[in-house]
Amino acid sequence: MSTLSPKLALFAQFAAVAKSLGHAHRLELLEQLAQGERSVDVLADRTGLSVANASQHLQHLRRAGLVTNRRDGKFIYYRLTDDAVLDVLAALRAIAERNVAEVERVVRGYFDERDSMEAVSREELLKRSRVGTVTILDVRPEDEFALGHLPDALNIPLRELESRLSDLDPKQEVVAYCRGPYCVLSYEAVAQLRACGFKARRLEDGLPEWRAAGLAVVGGKA
Repeated sequence: MSTLSPKLALFAQFAAVAKSLGHAHRLELLEQLAQGERSVDVLADRTGLSVANASQHLQHLRRAGLVTNRRDGKFIYYRLTDDAVLDVLAALRAIAERNVAEVERVVRGYFDERDSMEAVSREELLKRSRVGTVTILDVRPEDEFALGHLPDALNIPLRELESRLSDLDPKQEVVAYCRGPYCVLSYEAVAQLRACGFKARRLEDGLPEWRAAGLAVVGGKA
């Protein structure tokens, strides 16, 4: 009876990991977990899934080694296994952007329509924040901000932005960021700020990529 060669045995395991990523809800859950550790209940609420469905998807990701969990009383909390998961997601995004026509259509139809300007790089934001010439705006919900955020960032969740414009200095450019390069929150925030007369741009990606680049993060796991 033949057995798999070591190489094929490894490829089978790699394929199992890849298979676990083959669902849009699981990718969305990973985006949420990239912000920090979350309970199943919170993850279900943020992704619009039932607790049972979210838990099932998370178990698939755990078996593939992409996430890990812990129990605290009645609640189960999940987190990414390590930052290598972010590298996998970035690679998926880059391949799809370059080679899948439907991805290009969505990017042009939704994202570029709201903001076709070049995003601010991490390096540029660091330089400008050090000399105090920019307002860093985190438009994620408060609980995500508490899990970790950029130094000196001001948290105004998108839903509160219109009522809190007075918190922003109109003389400074605002750089908004959220969960990642295609998080709609920052796109909507920049569009809203420009409509109100502010000079505003987006950060090129989000908190997870900032942290993965080894840059300082306030709160949460550095």
